[in-house]
Amino acid sequence: MRLAIGKAREGVAAGQTPFGACIVQGDEPVAVAHNVVLATTDITAHAEVAAIREACRALRTIDLHGCVIYSTCEPSPMCFSACHWANLDRIVYGSSIADAACCGFRELSISNEDMKRIGGSRVAIKPGCLRDEALELFAEWMRLPGRRVY
Repeated sequence: MRLAIGKAREGVAAGQTPFGACIVQGDEPVAVAHNVVLATTDITAHAEVAAIREACRALRTIDLHGCVIYSTCEPSPMCFSACHWANLDRIVYGSSIADAACCGFRELSISNEDMKRIGGSRVAIKPGCLRDEALELFAEWMRLPGRRVY
């Protein structure tokens, strides 16, 4: 999780929003990415999607079974779906969708647990990992002049 938090800080320093993700296979990081939506003008370039793309390239597969994604924030419905389709074993996240919404992000208020239940996904979910550190990312970002949400 700390790799994801560090990557999110890199993203904020580069003018991006405060989200990071890391995919691990066993004990080895496979991909670490931050949100690049603003840099790429690609609304789908969330940290989780960027990390999944990077991990699939690194492992030369679209099947990430055996891997875990660590995300600084609860994945959006789009990102949860990508995690499901990538066949990730587990999603571990810090802050929640509600926390992001409180900072002005236009999050859809459907939790990963609800997505899992409604969609019948097998992905395991562990919320609240290093939550205080993940919340600090929002606080750091909120102090920046000219910040943009989407």
